[in-house]
Amino acid sequence: MIMYLLMMLTAAGVSFAATWGARLIGNRLELFSPIRSRDTHSHKVSRLGGLGIYAGFLVALIVASQSFFVKDIFRGNASPWGVLAGATLIVIVGLADDLLDLRWWVKLIGQSAAAMVVAIWGVRMSILPLIPEPILLENEVVRIVLTAGLIVTTMNAFNFIDGLDGLAAGVAIIGGAAFFLTAYWVHRSAVLLDYSDLATLLTAVVVGSCAGFLPHNWFPSKIFMGDSGAMLIGLLLASAGIVSTGQITSGLYDRANGIPTIIPILLPFAVLFLPLLDLCLAVVRRTALGRSPWSADRGHLHHKLMDIGYSHRASVILMYAWTCVLAFGGLAFAIFPWQLVLAADVAAAAVMAVVTAWPYLRDKAPGPGPRSEAEYEAEAEAAGQE
Repeated sequence: MIMYLLMMLTAAGVSFAATWGARLIGNRLELFSPIRSRDTHSHKVSRLGGLGIYAGFLVALIVASQSFFVKDIFRGNASPWGVLAGATLIVIVGLADDLLDLRWWVKLIGQSAAAMVVAIWGVRMSILPLIPEPILLENEVVRIVLTAGLIVTTMNAFNFIDGLDGLAAGVAIIGGAAFFLTAYWVHRSAVLLDYSDLATLLTAVVVGSCAGFLPHNWFPSKIFMGDSGAMLIGLLLASAGIVSTGQITSGLYDRANGIPTIIPILLPFAVLFLPLLDLCLAVVRRTALGRSPWSADRGHLHHKLMDIGYSHRASVILMYAWTCVLAFGGLAFAIFPWQLVLAADVAAAAVMAVVTAWPYLRDKAPGPGPRSEAEYEAEAEAAGQE
């Protein structure tokens, strides 16, 4: 645990400093995000924050490759470097989009290329996580295509949810922390000769990099992560999920105190539920209107929260709370009896649903209605007697 936490702190420190440097460069060169009608900010803000997140990931990964214990992940394993290569490419694509506003199909080609790099030289799906029995994928072409498709989907999901100050970074920190704790606990509980794990390392570095970036991005934001940062987070979390899913048939999760194999299937979807839900709703909404699924609008979940009465900060905190319920609710299945966890998760979701809808319910609640003239006269008479 100590070495993973050191890598997390390394990523956080480098990301914080690098984001500060990116702020200075962006402000000096006036590389500001345009203010559009759908945006929630009204001041000029640089979109170079993804460089800070990437710097934290890059330095932490290099340090990890030379550090005690975690360097075993790199021994005879090119996967971390394949993930780094894909991450580097997607940051370049994202930065080009942040500065030049690429056409959606050009960006999609760049996303696909980065995902293919990860799928060919990095991590690759070997299991199709279906319930009750996962399916072993034997065809290498199928593995690569499914891996790339999952990574592209996750990148776009995080890109879509990055619409409020601190939202995407905070969701990544909360979800990544739940993922990190699960992966670490499983490996420490199992009988293994080598406890090092790429999924644990990736989630630790993602959490650290986003934690270093978040102080600069908290409302009112001083810098945005841009597409380069959002797509990088999506790529790294998707890669970590692919690693965990590939461990299903190894029996690792069965040996770790009887944890059911559903956990590596459930947790990635629980962690990414809000971004994926927002992505699916956006695609359906835009397609129904005859528009491109990648065309921007102001219909995301965080926009809806603000529309019903939540402030900017309150909307972000509410999304954080939902992520906690989903991510740590999924993590709890690995520790406590599933019946107890299921009941607690349903109760927590019900409470969160009421809290989320409260401004809408309050505004729609029937009021006392207009008062009659006799009521006004009775009130005036009572006031005179006092």
